Amino acid sequence: MGFLGNINNPSDIKKLNSNNLSELAEEIREFLIYSVSKTGGHLASNLGVVELTIALHRVFSTPTDKIIWDVGHQSYVHKILTGRCKDFDKLRKYGGISGFPRCAESEHDAFDAGHSSTSISAALGFARARDLNKQNNSVIAVIGDGSLSGGLAYEGLNNAGRIKTNFIVILNDNEMSISKNVGGMSKYLNKLRTAPLYFRAKKDIDILLNKIPKYGATISHTLEKTKNSIRSLIMQGSIFEELGFTYLGPIDGHDISQMIDVFKRAKTIKGPVLLHIYTKKGKGYSYAEDEPDKFHGIGKFNIDTGVQNGKITEYVSTSKVFGDTLIDIAKNNKNVVAVTAAMPDGTGLKEYSKMYKNRFFDVGIAEQHAVTFAGGLSKCGIVPVVAIYSTFLQRAYDQIFHDIALQNLHVVFAIDRAGLVGEDGETHHGIYDLSYLTHIPNIAVLAPSSPNMLSEMLDYAINKHAGPIAIRYPKVILDTHSEISFEFGKANVATQGSKITLVAVGNMLEIARLAAKISGESVEVIDIRTVKPLDSETIIKSANKTGKVIVLEDNVKIGGAGSLIESIVNVPVIKLGYKDEPVTHGSLSILYELNGVDAEAVSQVIKRECSC
Repeated sequence: MGFLGNINNPSDIKKLNSNNLSELAEEIREFLIYSVSKTGGHLASNLGVVELTIALHRVFSTPTDKIIWDVGHQSYVHKILTGRCKDFDKLRKYGGISGFPRCAESEHDAFDAGHSSTSISAALGFARARDLNKQNNSVIAVIGDGSLSGGLAYEGLNNAGRIKTNFIVILNDNEMSISKNVGGMSKYLNKLRTAPLYFRAKKDIDILLNKIPKYGATISHTLEKTKNSIRSLIMQGSIFEELGFTYLGPIDGHDISQMIDVFKRAKTIKGPVLLHIYTKKGKGYSYAEDEPDKFHGIGKFNIDTGVQNGKITEYVSTSKVFGDTLIDIAKNNKNVVAVTAAMPDGTGLKEYSKMYKNRFFDVGIAEQHAVTFAGGLSKCGIVPVVAIYSTFLQRAYDQIFHDIALQNLHVVFAIDRAGLVGEDGETHHGIYDLSYLTHIPNIAVLAPSSPNMLSEMLDYAINKHAGPIAIRYPKVILDTHSEISFEFGKANVATQGSKITLVAVGNMLEIARLAAKISGESVEVIDIRTVKPLDSETIIKSANKTGKVIVLEDNVKIGGAGSLIESIVNVPVIKLGYKDEPVTHGSLSILYELNGVDAEAVSQVIKRECSC
């Protein structure tokens, strides 16, 4: 493994000759491409920060110095350099290392991550705690330009400029988040990228002046104000400097020696510093460079062709079903628009965005804004369909309640990635949406059990419903066709039975059916479909007949569908879902088994309850 084989912790990087660092970078790239091709994961973002991460660990010393990664998609290189290279064969697998920073995994991971725009606020907290504890370590926040579209990042920047404590923000500018960046900040950063003249000129002046014997350093210090004037002339000011930061950049993020020089200088500057570093997402692997969005998060793939390995054919992408259905609906309903938060590809809206450019709004990583923006649209007679992953919609809870539900506005929430998501783990599982949505007034909540059911629900939500309505669905769903069409507020008795009632939520229907079959008992299986409002009549009638109810849902048990059903029936209710604790990463089959919601485990519950 060459130089990489000798890196067991960050201190080993400092032992290398500076001329060997570029070779180390190439070895890391080769290792990343090979490793992720076997396990899947976030590739393009990590290929882009190889030199940046090497330079960080060359200059700073973790765990004393704190490196706070935003989102964490780009933390693989950091993990490799902090003693976890040997663990990459189990990356994102159950029992293996996480795809995101995790404090429980290593002392070099200073702060857990998974959602965007958090690093500046967290790092500022670290910096102020350092001051209060009278320590002098460095604190560095690494944030991507895409994350700067999130409002939390600006709250952190604004507060940092006021506090004026020493800490460093590294803006990793690769012109992308997951999809292409949008908005005013993206345009502003592009303007800064095209004017690197100032930094180059300043560096050349420093080198030249410091070569002058005896008086060079003094002259350099005296001319600092002059250099600042040059900066103002060339850069015409910086929004970051207006916020109170010393701005340095833009800097080539693939030039290790230049970054090392800049990082060393940043350590000596008083107050907050922002280093604007531009990188290329996917660098070093042509397929990832050409399609960085595809290789942002990818499954196992063939290195030679870049083609992802085959997928299970009996399951279909709900994102595609959603996107195709919305296109069809939009043809006949001119008031329909789509809103997403930097995820047009992931939510299935890519084709829609091409066909209906004027009726498509990507607001960037700004879920709170997306929801309230949709509220404004709705007030004016537009029907906004807000497509956001379940885990990210959590960030807009107050906006759903205050700006949509209280006014009973007709906004459709298409909640993708509901339930367990597998390898991305605890920060990305969508297992809380039933709990945080169903207690909000006026909102209806639907859960499809098949692709055609999702299409029918979307059509109803857009064309017939009045008020806010949410449809929550997993990444993939079994390719079945329900013979019973969707009717709002009506559950469907999928299988008749007499000994126990098994209520299934959404994609858990097939597990429920299989569990009933394995158990050999007379089980009445109900496909709930509308979680709120409940079909009380159907559920109570079945409960009274069987005398006992099991509720199987892809959600935490606290506040989920089981809790709602328990409140309306007068028989015992057994709630099968997730415990009040984080669910780790791993394959869905393993996680279902661990949490007792796989078919075999459910069948055992059925047998036990039927024998009581």
